[in-house]
Amino acid sequence: MSVQPFFVVSSGRSGTAMLHKALSAVPGVEMHHEYMVQITQPLAVRRYLGLIEASEAARLIGETYGGAIRYSGGAHWGDSSNKLSWLIPDLAAAFPAARFVHLVRDGRKVASSYFHKLGNECYDDASTGILQAHVDGDEPAPPPEKKYWWPLPRRGSADEPRFRTFSQFERICWHWAELNRVVLDELSRLSAKRTLFVRLEELRASPSDVRRLYEFLGLPYRDEAYGAFARPHNVNRPEDRLLDADERRQFEAIAGTMQARLGYAGTPEYVVNY
Repeated sequence: MSVQPFFVVSSGRSGTAMLHKALSAVPGVEMHHEYMVQITQPLAVRRYLGLIEASEAARLIGETYGGAIRYSGGAHWGDSSNKLSWLIPDLAAAFPAARFVHLVRDGRKVASSYFHKLGNECYDDASTGILQAHVDGDEPAPPPEKKYWWPLPRRGSADEPRFRTFSQFERICWHWAELNRVVLDELSRLSAKRTLFVRLEELRASPSDVRRLYEFLGLPYRDEAYGAFARPHNVNRPEDRLLDADERRQFEAIAGTMQARLGYAGTPEYVVNY
């Protein structure tokens, strides 16, 4: 039986866990959230920074995703993961029939969630400094632990000098903007039949958008499926914080252009009700 693969690419903190839970409930779907993260996260960063060749990336993708898809017992195999956002060309080449869902959320909510809820594993000063020293050639690679492997600006890019002066919150803002830039650019190179753009806020607000997602993936849709999108998932602390004045200024300076590009310009920052 041929297995249909699909990948939900996102910045994270944008509903990837919610899609994992909802799609896992569909018969015939083998669904994952950040599959084989200790392999894929370092791979994604190395690939983005040009520290690994396409052939090596293809080998690792074949051994992990290729093997998992080949031996899946489902008709569909999916992974919902921010790590894959940096590997789209490699995944598209390895799996020519794969479909990609670009899931986005208001960047202010993403930045706040990462900073206030996952700050100990996302761009903290010490871990970022260790990876930077490795990329600069001064130190060996850190272990494949989440906190170390978050992308840095590419050598020679306009963002590289100022990134070294960023605070943790500013680094998170850069990550959200750069990741979505990469995803938009890479998905634009694929056939439109292979890609779908969807906002988390619309999935929560409209059953028709949930139906559109299921139809794109070739999955049966039932009205009760919409209920899985009504409440947040993967919430380690059920609290919501609006950005303060300094954070709003920093976010706008770094990520305001992408915020507008994704359709959030002029929208008020909302409060999440748990």
